[in-house]
Amino acid sequence: MAVEAETTLSGAGCGAPSQDASLPASVDLEKETVLTGTVVNGEGETVQGAYVRLLDGSGEFTAEVVTGDGGQFRFFAAPGKWTLRALSRFGDATGELEAVQGLNQTELAVSR
Repeated sequence: MAVEAETTLSGAGCGAPSQDASLPASVDLEKETVLTGTVVNGEGETVQGAYVRLLDGSGEFTAEVVTGDGGQFRFFAAPGKWTLRALSRFGDATGELEAVQGLNQTELAVSR
């Protein structure tokens, strides 16, 4: 099962993921499966700097990204059952997602 976390070099030359950027024009949602979402705290405010982990259907770790300024995250994955786990200074959250080909959106609300 191939999974990619999008990485864009920042101005400092770091390979940190750019999670707040728009979906690249080259992405064909008729052929690809994209898991995207936002991490929010108990007040509904977006959470920057949360670690979002992607686990496959058997619970195995697959990938991890850090949310950007808008609390957004994105993974390119295969269709199927996925678990998303957010870890942040506001607490943690876990969500299940049955991804289909195309854009799959979710929100993870972290709490202690």
